[in-house]
Amino acid sequence: MHRGQGLADIGKDIERPLGQTVRAPRAAGKISVGVIAASAVVLAVVGVSAAIALREKPFRKPQEVAVSTPKVTAAAEPAVSPPALAPAATPKVETPAKDLSTKSGGPQIIHVQTEEGDGPPKAAIVIRDPSTVGQNLKIAHIPDRALIETSETGPLPMRSADGRRPFDVYARPWSGTRGARVAIVIGGLAVSQTGTQAAIAKLPAEVTLAFAPQGNSIGRWMQAARQSGHEIVMQVPLEPFDYPNVNPGRNTLTVAATPDENLRNLHWALSRTTNYTGVMNYMGARFSSDAAAMQPFMAELGKRGLAYIDDGSSARSLAPDMALKDGVPFVAGDTAIDAVQDRGAILKKLDSLEATARAKGTAVGIGSAFDLTVDTVTAWIAEAKKRGIEIVPVSAVAVDPQKG
Repeated sequence: MHRGQGLADIGKDIERPLGQTVRAPRAAGKISVGVIAASAVVLAVVGVSAAIALREKPFRKPQEVAVSTPKVTAAAEPAVSPPALAPAATPKVETPAKDLSTKSGGPQIIHVQTEEGDGPPKAAIVIRDPSTVGQNLKIAHIPDRALIETSETGPLPMRSADGRRPFDVYARPWSGTRGARVAIVIGGLAVSQTGTQAAIAKLPAEVTLAFAPQGNSIGRWMQAARQSGHEIVMQVPLEPFDYPNVNPGRNTLTVAATPDENLRNLHWALSRTTNYTGVMNYMGARFSSDAAAMQPFMAELGKRGLAYIDDGSSARSLAPDMALKDGVPFVAGDTAIDAVQDRGAILKKLDSLEATARAKGTAVGIGSAFDLTVDTVTAWIAEAKKRGIEIVPVSAVAVDPQKG
């Protein structure tokens, strides 16, 4: 029985088609087809790549190459700023806004800050134009808190704890060169609102502006003047001859007043605004010739780190010697440019300033914020610059006893 069944099975196997029940050969057949297909794809890719590589002029789109090929990108875009490419740990490079000193085309100012943050950098490399010596004009209208003493009448200027003076901190930058220099001070700002606005808008930034303490909105006009790049000084009313028939105005410092009374009046004038480098007399021929009156006045300016600008109207003034004694930066005016309100007369005075500057190195002109004066000075400065005259702030021509 079993033997017959075995023979039957062998017969069926012989009659069954070859390989019908054999799994291994079928599996081997599938792998061979996959390998062949994959090999065909690889050969096709290699063949196409070789064909493209061997073409005399490869088919490329430059813009795609620039994106996908770092070397091409670096060559095509050399002006990419360092901050965009540098990792976070590298120094931060900043290019500040253009200086308000009206200079153009000068060296670029670059600050390299070693740490992130709003505070000052712990280490910095600064490449800058010589004219940037002085306060950053971008923030010139903001008072330095370290230079302010609070008083009943308002903020008073003072030396900082580290010895910095308002004269230095609020000075307008200039070139620092030794060429012929002319400083022009235009006074009477804040008396007329429209006149003040016109003077600030029209006069070149190198012109120094002097504010009258009796004026209105002095704080607002100070900010406008400083934002426009002007250095400013505060006028102080001093007793003239024939006082009170000739009266400089409210809180005039007089010879008959006690030193304390004069200091109170001085503080009132000084507290009218901030951010100025010094004071300039308004009238004062009698006061400036009296040693007893001038001594405490000048000592107070030295104590507070302010300059004194003498308008040059009185030959009897004791200011030069007293300023030297009390360590006060001093400037003497050479001429009043607009005593006669005539364009031709003003131009002659300005031309004489130029001649003086060429002969002595510096010259100082004093004027008032009359429309004719403002327009004439503005036009003259444009021509004087072409002749090589540098217009500088009044602090640039001061004799400073503390600097030898």
